[in-house]
Amino acid sequence: MTLFEKIIHREIPSHIVYEDDLAIAFLDISQVTKGHTLVVPKKPFPDLYSLDSQTSEHLLKVCVIVAKALKKAFHLEGLNMVNNNGALAGQSVFHFHIHLIPRYPNDDYLMLGVNHQSKYTKEDLNGIKEAIIEAQS
Repeated sequence: MTLFEKIIHREIPSHIVYEDDLAIAFLDISQVTKGHTLVVPKKPFPDLYSLDSQTSEHLLKVCVIVAKALKKAFHLEGLNMVNNNGALAGQSVFHFHIHLIPRYPNDDYLMLGVNHQSKYTKEDLNGIKEAIIEAQS
């Protein structure tokens, strides 16, 4: 049983900010920034790849509800929505979840990316596009 299942079943305490039949949202214990919230399906899907369409659509709706509440409660100017899939991507609890991370001036939260645009030709990008389209069938 995952840590999130224990929260869902009230076996360990949490600070729940939203709940319905399919989803639950609660404060992340780390509070990367004030209001950092996790949106979690009640069914224990291990990752994004295993989600069904009903659950994924519902989770996005819950993210919008909670994000609007965070914005109103803390007068946010920004928010990151983050999901990690697999250990290599930083997933530590293997029960799908979405992080809603409020952003504040000088909050010390960093999301770093590297621009590799110069490494890809137009032909490379077309090949990548075609591989993704083909994999959808």
